Amino acid sequence: MSLKTFVKINRVTNLTDARFCAGMNADLLGFSLENDSPHFLSPKNFEEITGWISGVNFAGEFKHSSAEVIKEVLEQYSGITWIESEQLEPLIKLKELGHHLIYKKNIEEVLKLEKDLGKVLKDNSITLHLTSTQNTLEPDDLEVIRTYSTYCNVLLGFGISVSNVEKLSENESIHGLALDSGDEIKPGLRDFDQLAEILENLEIED
Repeated sequence: MSLKTFVKINRVTNLTDARFCAGMNADLLGFSLENDSPHFLSPKNFEEITGWISGVNFAGEFKHSSAEVIKEVLEQYSGITWIESEQLEPLIKLKELGHHLIYKKNIEEVLKLEKDLGKVLKDNSITLHLTSTQNTLEPDDLEVIRTYSTYCNVLLGFGISVSNVEKLSENESIHGLALDSGDEIKPGLRDFDQLAEILENLEIED
């Protein structure tokens, strides 16, 4: 079984989510590695979770850390091959590490940035992860995605639903989808209804 498009699962905090999403053949699991994040995962918990799963890549997620801090943090987390940051400068500096890089940005802010952003992303092989304060996908948003897809891979992180996920997976401008994981109700118990339906709609039947 595989999925129709690249799928990243954001801010994973528990083994239940990790095993479920890996079992559904998600491509990338993201973990918040800044200790002031509400979804922070300690090195010990990261090791415990990732030790139980295989066949999926891991991303370290950062919001405000410098390149130097990110390097130090990654030394405590074995197996991370992707770095996601909401700051562009650290990613450019970290290119030398050889990790896959993701720039996470609100689409409304992207519209205000310099027009050479696309070239910077292309020159540094950085994927663009677009989010939004609104949970709806408008025609103007699709145009922004189309424009930036000519420079780099674009991950869509908003406006995704059970009803539209198949159509989004067929959009050639969208390299993949970024979906939020959730919190356990109690250890080992989690309501997967919406996430499960979205992933099931992305399954390719054998």
